[in-house]
Amino acid sequence: MKKYAVIIFAAICAALFVFTGCTGTDEYTEKVYLSDGAEVEEIEIDVFDRELEIYESNDGQIRIEYFDGEKERFEIGVSDKKLSVKLTENKEWTDYIGFNKAPGEYRKVRISLPSEMIAKLSAATTNENITITNLSFAESVNLQSNGGSIICDNLGAGKEITLAVKNGDITGSISGTMDEFSITCTIKKGESNLPALKEGGDKSLTAECNNGDINMNFVK
Repeated sequence: MKKYAVIIFAAICAALFVFTGCTGTDEYTEKVYLSDGAEVEEIEIDVFDRELEIYESNDGQIRIEYFDGEKERFEIGVSDKKLSVKLTENKEWTDYIGFNKAPGEYRKVRISLPSEMIAKLSAATTNENITITNLSFAESVNLQSNGGSIICDNLGAGKEITLAVKNGDITGSISGTMDEFSITCTIKKGESNLPALKEGGDKSLTAECNNGDINMNFVK
């Protein structure tokens, strides 16, 4: 019995050591990325566990404010007029035990863009919201959140708008009239004020929502 007691005690101590080691506070550094909006035609944002606030720039510049951690870092760069923003991680398996998310104040990414100068925007995140305000894109905008909501305020695009969420809502306003859009709306376990299918219109609006509601208005 003593032998088994020693083994169990050693296992408990090892587990506590691992857990304690995994819950140490990562250090985060505030950073700012700047780029001339005239040099960028397309933007692709691919992050996880980060809230995205995307709004209009007043100086023609692209500005991204974010926090880098010791084990979660952003890779940002421009190639062939495409700006890529990607969050990468460098973690051991023990880092996934216990509380491994960055503190709330470090999970927000603020992005200002010159309206109507960017042709395409694609942005995806998990477990957080995407808020986009007073921006229009020459061609298309594609927003996706798995575990959060999409909140739009006067969002516009020359050709195509795609919004998709899981376990969240899609709310806000689209620039233009409903007649300007062909609409495809798919909703599960929720309610929507958009038609499931509407043909006609020079632009397209696709809205997909799983376990949430859709409440979108059109503003001229």
